Amino acid sequence: MTFDVTIPVLNEEATLAQNVRILHAFLKTHFQEHSQWRIVIADNGSTDKTPEIGRQLMAEFPEVAFLKVPKKGVGLALKTSWGQSQADIVGYMDLDLATDLSHFLEAYEAIAHKNYDIVYATRLHRRSKVIGRTLKREIASRVFNLLLKIYLGIRFSDGMCGFKFLKRSVYEGLRQGGAQNDGWFFSTELLVVSEWKGLKIFELPVTWTDDTSSSRVQVIPLAKKYIADMRALRRKKFAKSDSLPS
Repeated sequence: MTFDVTIPVLNEEATLAQNVRILHAFLKTHFQEHSQWRIVIADNGSTDKTPEIGRQLMAEFPEVAFLKVPKKGVGLALKTSWGQSQADIVGYMDLDLATDLSHFLEAYEAIAHKNYDIVYATRLHRRSKVIGRTLKREIASRVFNLLLKIYLGIRFSDGMCGFKFLKRSVYEGLRQGGAQNDGWFFSTELLVVSEWKGLKIFELPVTWTDDTSSSRVQVIPLAKKYIADMRALRRKKFAKSDSLPS
């Protein structure tokens, strides 16, 4: 099966070239048929040299594409990339490569050979290994995922980890089902709507190394935004239920 790996980026000039080359070398080693895969750098509003570096990488590697998204938003970057994709599998990972690349093979196996619809990485499984994460961020993550379970009635363990892949054939149904957020919450929406629709979901415990720069994230404002996004998604679900004929 063919696949596109989208990397959403915003002002990543310091690490873009290095980490894309690492990912490219890994995929080239394990998927030697070059036409089978692409890395899509989806730039959503960078003001540094990220676009220039992205285009240089595209010129250097035929398997790398650069996509300029008109405004900021991780969800918007992913929707734009996947909406243009012709691959059998679409997905994304963070540029910091926090999720160990060996798990990519497990994700591909689950979809291509075990017929799962969507794969998500989890840092909260007992078999997961999390390295270098602060207590503050660990508590925030667990509280957020607990809120998801209580408020949206879902069962998956980790809605926030930046490593997810799905069959492109199910993406449009997820989008119409409510996965429409332009921001970070889009990643969580994919799983929520997948579960509501009864899709076949593969939970992937991972080795995950925290990026020290993630300390820039302001937990409380982000939590407030996520709670508002949860409410909006819940309203969509009940609005669809109310519109169905009795």
